[in-house]
Amino acid sequence: MNIYLQHILSFLNKNRGIDFSGYRTAMIQSRIDQRVHFTHCSDTNEYLSYLKKTPHEIDTLIDTLTINVSHFFRNTFVFEYLQKLLLPTLLQQKKFQPHPSLRIWSCGCAMGEEAYSMAMLINECMEKEKQLPDINIDIFATDLDANAIKKAKKAMYLKESIKNIKYGLVEKYFLCRGDAFQLLPFLKQRVSFSVYDILDQKSYAPPESIFGSFDMVLCRNVLIYFNTECQDKIFNKLYRSLNTNGYLILGEAETPPTTHQNHFKKVNEWCHIYQKR
Repeated sequence: MNIYLQHILSFLNKNRGIDFSGYRTAMIQSRIDQRVHFTHCSDTNEYLSYLKKTPHEIDTLIDTLTINVSHFFRNTFVFEYLQKLLLPTLLQQKKFQPHPSLRIWSCGCAMGEEAYSMAMLINECMEKEKQLPDINIDIFATDLDANAIKKAKKAMYLKESIKNIKYGLVEKYFLCRGDAFQLLPFLKQRVSFSVYDILDQKSYAPPESIFGSFDMVLCRNVLIYFNTECQDKIFNKLYRSLNTNGYLILGEAETPPTTHQNHFKKVNEWCHIYQKR
């Protein structure tokens, strides 16, 4: 990483308290180059000077570095597996607990599509399982990008975001608002959103969750942005935050690093779902 790139990251850390040093250098370089080109700077040194003189560019750069690409039910096979097998199993296990609760963490939630997808699936499962006791559903969703969290809380989505949702679920859980779709309030209330840095060294779970102890953590397409050292730190956190026998859902290009392969077992050959040992 060249010296000016390091200065830019240090400047962001000092001014916004966000540490991007663990991100993959190639990704950081590529996205900063986009801003260099867009602002008509000649190189990263000139861009650093521009950044220091232009406060709104700081937020623009952070948005570029934390770019969020997501939609509802991304990778439909994973969600089918969760709906048909894992969620019914977890809900049945909760029947025998004195104060049953299902705790889920969507890590790197972008604008909330993944967390709300889970809320829909859980609601569908609970409607089918008529003999279930009252189970407290706690879904925590976090992202480093404060703007993405604001949008997630509004739960208003364009057609592109809902393209993978079955028509019956769109009719059941959304209201059409012109060219956009508004999620129904009762489902919005199932999810607690907060800004959280997965590399925060002061905690092993989002503070809003109080104590972690998650039955399921979805951390999909997050690890690919970090170097090996940071991936190990993230997996330490994910492992600690999960209940014994809890489930970790990763992205299609992600697997536990060698340091943690003995801590998880893969539960399905066709998708990256792991169970804590």
